[in-house]
Amino acid sequence: MSFEQLRFLIPGAWDLVEILIVAYVIYRLLLFLAGTRALQILVGLVILGVVYFGAVLLRFTMITTLLGFVFAYGVFAAIVVFQPELRHALARLGRSRFVRLFATAGQDAVADAVADAVGRLSRDGNGAILVVEGEMTLGDYLETGTEMRAGVSSDLLATIFTPYSPLHDGAVIIRGDQIIGAGCVLPLTQFPVTDKSLGTRHRAALGLSEETDATIVVVSEETTQISVAFRGMLRRAVTPDQVREMLVRRQIADLALAPMSDEPSPA
Repeated sequence: MSFEQLRFLIPGAWDLVEILIVAYVIYRLLLFLAGTRALQILVGLVILGVVYFGAVLLRFTMITTLLGFVFAYGVFAAIVVFQPELRHALARLGRSRFVRLFATAGQDAVADAVADAVGRLSRDGNGAILVVEGEMTLGDYLETGTEMRAGVSSDLLATIFTPYSPLHDGAVIIRGDQIIGAGCVLPLTQFPVTDKSLGTRHRAALGLSEETDATIVVVSEETTQISVAFRGMLRRAVTPDQVREMLVRRQIADLALAPMSDEPSPA
């Protein structure tokens, strides 16, 4: 075989550019999936793919046929399973950084109000769950509570979660600088929770964070601890200042990966 026949194996300049683009897309995809249930499902699909090719090489006809059916109809199943992640990805593609620059000041004010409110609720021993909407809309969950249109303030948030108030048992949903719902019911996590100290509020916070890109702040009525859920992960025993930092940084960094101090929250 001559060298000329093997020239197609030598990548050209445009081939290298294409390889770098594909590598970057795969890298960003893995970052996007990190810390979500989608990554676990993706690992399972890779394992099935390895098993399939192993069965082909070993000529295991039955296994090959069965996995062939799985892959043939698996595309439709993946669309259903990955629906939240797909919606999140499309929402991120349709939203530019230029728009987010103008929203920074308003988000800082919301972060201040939420941090001050959870600090007060924690000191008073009142339980609460506050949802700060991300790029995925939470309109479906508004139907389970009471719709509102009110500016975000620490006084109003503290009042909503006053014991025996009509809306204190549900979640408050914040969109932009507005409270759009209160008394809302959130989905509980579908994954087993080994920590028995986590109550319904924490399970609901985890459940919503697994399905959306919202940031959920929880104040425990039993321990007065403040927790933050994001992308299927729960950060416990945080301070109001850390809550504010998390709400601000979520626009520029992944909270699940952002280093935070382990200073306990005020009791």
